[in-house]
Amino acid sequence: MATAALLLEAAMMDGALDETEDASVRDLLDQHFDFSAEELDSLIEEAKERSHGSQQILGFTRAVKESCSYEERVALIEMLWEVTYADGVLHHYEANLLRRIGGLLYVSDKDNGSARKRVLDRLGIEA
Repeated sequence: MATAALLLEAAMMDGALDETEDASVRDLLDQHFDFSAEELDSLIEEAKERSHGSQQILGFTRAVKESCSYEERVALIEMLWEVTYADGVLHHYEANLLRRIGGLLYVSDKDNGSARKRVLDRLGIEA
């Protein structure tokens, strides 16, 4: 739930959840977790209800930090970068959110930047 909520928060940080970002969230959750289509739909709907603004981010990041290894947290940061770049544009609010989440997850700036670079390379976007 926490991962889905953080991905949705990143996707909606620019004020809207467009089809590309929604598809990116769904694809990432499907790739990293073993959910049926119905479970995935249910998870995303519940995450949408729970993730309304930055006041929720602390609880979600705490849950991730307490239950995931460092490598898993870096993988989550990479997923978040992928969602923020799904529409081809990084809004400054999205970049700020990723810096905050990285800090709350105790992911180093170096690893956060490396995750971003991997996403940019994979998507063929120039920094």
